[in-house]
Amino acid sequence: MNESQVINATRQWVEDVVVGYNLCPFAKRELVKNRIRFTVTEAKNDDDLLQALHAELQRLGDEPEIETTLLIHPGVLQDFYAYNEFLDAADALLAYLELEGVYQIASFHPDYQFADTEPGADENYTNRSPYPMLHLLREASLEAAIDSHPDVDGIPDRNIALMNELGAEKMRNTLLSCLEHASNPAE
Repeated sequence: MNESQVINATRQWVEDVVVGYNLCPFAKRELVKNRIRFTVTEAKNDDDLLQALHAELQRLGDEPEIETTLLIHPGVLQDFYAYNEFLDAADALLAYLELEGVYQIASFHPDYQFADTEPGADENYTNRSPYPMLHLLREASLEAAIDSHPDVDGIPDRNIALMNELGAEKMRNTLLSCLEHASNPAE
């Protein structure tokens, strides 16, 4: 798949899953305002991905019109457990750059698995995406959104209940349709 197909599949996932199922009540506004940066790195190893992450953090600092970034990395960390371990290095980079409290990194992966769940558990689909990616969020914007939401603490439970209602098969098919749409956008 080429870069535009990866971005198209990811955008379709944001539209259909994240916004469509309202998994993140804050995403629609930024999507509509075109303030989400979708970018693909050609990183093939952890070090390359850390360099790409560093560059995207700098870009967020330099370009306030970008609200949030999805750093998509289809060529590295396909294994969820390796990806999960990499998140410690990503957080360490934030600390090294003295950007803790400025940015936060959320995680999405095709095989995402919450602790103490089975790999096939429905609830894992709240964080499953077409490709491995790092979601870079502005901490101040996140705090403002949280402060304005009437029941932010209820979001995870609502999302888990929704995933249990929809089921893993439907969500797996939804992710596949995002990938297929990117390959055949005219259909």
